[in-house]
Amino acid sequence: MALASIRPAAVAGQFYPRDERVLRTQLAELMSTAVAMEHARWPKAIIVPHAGYIYSGPIAATAYAQLTPMRDRIRRVVMLGPTHRVAVSGFALPAAQAFATPLGEVPLARADWLRLQARDDIVVDDRPHALEHCLEVQLPFLQSLLERFEIVPILVGDARPQAVANLLEDLWGGPETLLLVSSDLSHYLSYHEAQWSDRAAIEEILALRPGLDHEQACGATPINGLLLAAQNHHLHARLLDLRNSGDTAGDRASVVGYASVAFCEADPPSHARH
Repeated sequence: MALASIRPAAVAGQFYPRDERVLRTQLAELMSTAVAMEHARWPKAIIVPHAGYIYSGPIAATAYAQLTPMRDRIRRVVMLGPTHRVAVSGFALPAAQAFATPLGEVPLARADWLRLQARDDIVVDDRPHALEHCLEVQLPFLQSLLERFEIVPILVGDARPQAVANLLEDLWGGPETLLLVSSDLSHYLSYHEAQWSDRAAIEEILALRPGLDHEQACGATPINGLLLAAQNHHLHARLLDLRNSGDTAGDRASVVGYASVAFCEADPPSHARH
């Protein structure tokens, strides 16, 4: 693979450790304290936070713990997150064909990359991805957990929730595909204000009501699209973890909210289990 086609790690050493051994140790510690939900259906989609690991890593790990039984089944991860640095109209795919982290390179799903370019709401542009952290910080978790997988990394800019839902439908796939939306919740409220705001946002998410705004979640647009898609596929949302930086590694005067949510198929009726 030509060097120019690899998107290098942009936030290693800032959001998570640059040294491979230190990173693996931190990931192992985070996963060792995360608890998988007993008797829960395997998730089709997850919402995970994207701050530095000391702040949101424990909350993210709670979502990734649910994937452990699926480690040899998931082969494709569709990743959606908001653009923090570069404005995008619609959706942005990278031109790069792999993303690098200290744990190695993750290839893009090339067939999807080629096919998605036929959509008039998708641009291929490395610039929005170059310094964006929201997808990158998920990769070491996935690399440490899954055996072999490809990614479809999409940054969501100015787009309607229905367009996001249509894009997810296009990429839905089967049991081999995990849908991942990267988003934090409230930003820079006091501890108790954040608890109130984040709980209200979570109630909307659990009810599959696609009305979140960007004050409630920086990834409101991809979340709202996921909620529409979850309605269409009769998925149930399950809250896994809800905390903020005041609970993990920051002061409580100004915090950022984090949640992990899993979207699973409904349990079959009891008579269908026999």
